Amino acid sequence: MKKLFILLLLFVQICGCTQSPGEDNSIKPGAERIGEYLKLFNNKKVAVVANQTSVIGQTHLVDSLLKLGVNIIKVFGPEHGFRGNAGAGEKIKDNKDSKTGLHVISLYGKHRKPTPDDLKDIDIVIFDIQDVGVRFYTYISTMTYVMEACAENNIELLILDRPNPHGSYVDGPVLEPDYSSFVGMHQVPVVHGMTVGEYAQMVNGEEWLKNGAKCNLKVIKVQNYTHNSYYKLPIPPSPNLPNMNSIELYPSLCFFEGTIISVGRGTNLPFQVIGHPNFQEGDYLFSPVDISGVASNPKYEGKVCKGFDLSGYADTIVFEKRLDLRWLIQMYKYFQGKDDFFNSFFDKLAGTDKLRKQIVAGLTENEIRENWKSQLDDFKNIRKKYLLYPDFN
Repeated sequence: MKKLFILLLLFVQICGCTQSPGEDNSIKPGAERIGEYLKLFNNKKVAVVANQTSVIGQTHLVDSLLKLGVNIIKVFGPEHGFRGNAGAGEKIKDNKDSKTGLHVISLYGKHRKPTPDDLKDIDIVIFDIQDVGVRFYTYISTMTYVMEACAENNIELLILDRPNPHGSYVDGPVLEPDYSSFVGMHQVPVVHGMTVGEYAQMVNGEEWLKNGAKCNLKVIKVQNYTHNSYYKLPIPPSPNLPNMNSIELYPSLCFFEGTIISVGRGTNLPFQVIGHPNFQEGDYLFSPVDISGVASNPKYEGKVCKGFDLSGYADTIVFEKRLDLRWLIQMYKYFQGKDDFFNSFFDKLAGTDKLRKQIVAGLTENEIRENWKSQLDDFKNIRKKYLLYPDFN
C-alpha cells in the first residue's frame, strides 16, 4: 500500500513542473495606486476593513492614509484580526489599536456584519485584504457582509483590489444553497478564479445581497495583472498559510479539516503535511504543538502523526491549474476505521454532501470531476460578466 501511495505522489510531481513559476514584478496592487483614490476621501469620515496584508509597500494602509491626512474614524478586523495575529476560528474582541489608537471592531467576534451603530457617521468604507481565491477562506464572506451593511446604510464601499494567487483556474464542486455558511456563502466552486474586486461585482450583479440590495461599489484595479499572472504574496494572508507552498496546496488540503486527518497545524509546515497517529502508510512524522497566535490546541497535540510531506508538490497545482483530490481519496482508502474519517464540517467545506458520498463509494477523481463539469461551465459563464482583467487561457 505504501508503494502505491508513494507512486501516486510521484505521478503528481511528474505530471507537473518542479521549476518555480516566474513572478510578475510589474504588478501593482490597488492600494499602491494612491493617486487613483485619495481624492475620494476629501471631507469624508472613513472606516477601513483591513488586516496585516493591507500595505502600501512596507507600510500599513492605515498608517499611510493617516499620514496623508485621511480622516479614519475606525477600523474593522476580519478572522485572524486587524494585525493578523489570531489563530483560525479564534473569536476576537473589539479593541484599541496600540499603534494608532483607533477603535478596532471585530467582524469575527460578537458579530460578522457591521451594525448601523458601527457605521454611524461613516461616509465611505475601504476594503483592502489579500485573499487567496478559495471559497472557504472567509475574507470574501466578511466582504459580503460589509457590502450588505454598506448597501443598507447608504454608504460607499471602495475596494482596493489585490491579485488572486489562484486566479488562473476555476475548479471544485459548486456550493449548493443548503450548505451555505460563513465558509461558503454563494453558489461558486471551491476555486473561483476571481479577485475580491471581481467577486464583489458578481455579488452585486447576481443580487446575492440580502433582499437583492445593491452596494455603491468602486474598485481600484490592480495594475498590470492578468489571470495568467503569477504573484507571490509578500505577506502571509493568515498564520497557517506562511508561504506560497501552503497557499498553493490550500484548496486541496483544506478538505482534510473536515476529516480525522491533521494538516499540520501546530508544526512549521501547516497545510503542507498530512497525517494521523494511527495511519499506517507514509514516510513522514510530525508532532503538533500549541503555537500562540497560530495553532491553539491543535489536532493531536503532542502525538506523533505519520503521513506525508507534500510541500514539494505545491508547484504542480500552479502548473496543472486544478485542485488535487487524489490525496484525499487515497488517505480515505488506506485509513483504518473509515466510519470516523469524515466529520460534519466536511460537507460545509465541500458545499455539498456529494463529494463525501462519492469518495465513500470509491469513485475515481476523474469520475468525481465529471460530476462538476456542467455546474463549472455554468459558473464560468457567470464569472465572465464580472472580470476586470484579461482571463486565463
